Amino acid sequence: MEFQHSHASHCESGVMASLLRQHGLPMSEAMAFGLSSALSFAYLPIIKINGLPLVAYRMPPRHIIKGLQKPLGLSMRFETFGTPAAGEARLNQLLAEGKVVGMQTSIFWLPYIPEDLRFHFNAHNVLAFGRDAQSGDYLLSDPVVEHAVTCAPADLGRARFAKGMLAPKGLLYYPDKAPGTPAWGKILPKAIRKTTRVMLDTPLPIIGVKGIRRLANAFDRLDAKGAPAATKMFIGQVVRMQEEIGTGGAGFRFIYASFLQEAAELLGKSQLDELAGTLVDIGDDWREFALATARMIRDRDPLEPSALSGKLRRIADREQAFFHDLRRAV
Repeated sequence: MEFQHSHASHCESGVMASLLRQHGLPMSEAMAFGLSSALSFAYLPIIKINGLPLVAYRMPPRHIIKGLQKPLGLSMRFETFGTPAAGEARLNQLLAEGKVVGMQTSIFWLPYIPEDLRFHFNAHNVLAFGRDAQSGDYLLSDPVVEHAVTCAPADLGRARFAKGMLAPKGLLYYPDKAPGTPAWGKILPKAIRKTTRVMLDTPLPIIGVKGIRRLANAFDRLDAKGAPAATKMFIGQVVRMQEEIGTGGAGFRFIYASFLQEAAELLGKSQLDELAGTLVDIGDDWREFALATARMIRDRDPLEPSALSGKLRRIADREQAFFHDLRRAV
């Protein structure tokens, strides 16, 4: 089957949707994201990025890849390597066998990514589907790029073996066998209920709706008058994690809304379609929060963290009501 590149909103869900389509199962990015129960929220003050707390709007890297295995009866093989030479040799072998191979990389070292969009993030997923016969460059499908691209072996090796947090260690992954026919009536409600548990029931106060409120409390503790620079750094980190890294908080809400629309049709539940519209509105609230944050950082509005915490609490209230309604709908 000839490989077809597809543009996507998020790398991991885009890669998995492409892999599944390549193995005969029609799959949208939204379905891959929702079926793996990837939507979440986490405020993780003990995990630092550039000395500032991590804020996440989805489950951790590799969750989508691993989370699709059980519902789809999918067997994935994962391989890491001790040296770049071993990783390159194995990739070449798999491509020679005609396989399409997923890879974890550092987006910073991929030369086809515009320089102003590169940052040190070691969990960017791409697909390799062949090599150029003349140059030996790899043929890559990067979901965040509009068209398929090529990448020299040295550049790809550097991206696959980058050091630091979430170091990929040359990770390759691919299905061992084709997925079965999904039992939508069973697996979709189960996946939706799992997402509602993450957002509503996790006992840790830094996860789900509780995590959004905990982040709002952190905004209230910022000293805008006494330490304006530190305050801007903190809220800037939050908006950067929301809008620049891994699709963004609003973007993940929009993807999940598309998943609910597909699930509504497959399950014959019109209420899920209505709830998808509500989630799009909540995603718009996240975008408005990001805009308000950016305006404060750039001194276009007064630096008032309490105004931002108020927006976060309203979002938390809306998400709590939404996920309760979603739970009742399935």
